[in-house]
Amino acid sequence: GNHTLLTEFILSGLSSRPELQHLLFFIICLVYIMTLIGNLLICMVTVHPTLRTPMYFFLRVLSFLDISTASVVVPKMLVSLLSEDRSISYLGCVTQLYCVVFLAATEWFLLAAMAYDRYVAVCSPLRYSAIMSTRACLSLVLLSCCSGKVVSVVQTAWVFTLSLCGPRRIDYFFCDIPPLVVLSCTDTSPYERQLISATVLVIFTPFCLILLSYTCIISSILKISSAESRHKTFSTCSSHLTVVTLYCASGTLIYLQPKSSHSQDAKKIFALIYTTVIPTLNPLIYSLRNKEVKEVLIRVM
Repeated sequence: GNHTLLTEFILSGLSSRPELQHLLFFIICLVYIMTLIGNLLICMVTVHPTLRTPMYFFLRVLSFLDISTASVVVPKMLVSLLSEDRSISYLGCVTQLYCVVFLAATEWFLLAAMAYDRYVAVCSPLRYSAIMSTRACLSLVLLSCCSGKVVSVVQTAWVFTLSLCGPRRIDYFFCDIPPLVVLSCTDTSPYERQLISATVLVIFTPFCLILLSYTCIISSILKISSAESRHKTFSTCSSHLTVVTLYCASGTLIYLQPKSSHSQDAKKIFALIYTTVIPTLNPLIYSLRNKEVKEVLIRVM
């Protein structure tokens, strides 16, 4: 049949109810400001001489990724809430999808690297400095970025090689894989199977490595005789586990059913969680549960 060449898309946004637009704008703008302030403070605090350890280096990189993720999605969403023009160009959609997938995948691999860092710190404390050297930390971050780039290039290329001949309206608040797959007028079953395989690879492989690391960590913690030392060690690790759980739950529920239309509103909520809410919670999780960060933060403030 005749296919119309799509040069731009229309984002439906979070809600189609006009009376909610200003309220949503205020809430999301406030959350975005909190994200920027919280993560910038973490970046500033973790360069303090007393916090120059691999754990805080990874935390600084995580904060930078959180700022980037929120900044790729939220400003366009805020403009759409106040303006009737909700269009996004074809190139803009490609760029946004690439950045979102790259940042999300990189963050997952970085969380696995952070779990490995905690494993070495707890299970091999005498060799910690030698194993987690500056070169090793930089290599892990670079490996996470390269892995995220490969995943993003492959997924973005696959999505935009589909024949997107459906309506140009995207029932979402940013360009993501599930709502774009719905626009395809061809059989997307092979791509959906590929996406599920990629989701399992990108999410569950790091998740299994994280679980393995924490199984060894918990086993070592239980062998510590001092109750205070056990509590301090577990408190440090529980912050990381909280973030991992939030990311795993939201990412799995979004990408394991890419063309499911009946749960689109639910997918919007989960997408809002991992692009907006989690980047705001990360500084709170890592600072409020970490005595060293709180002490330096008070001094900096």
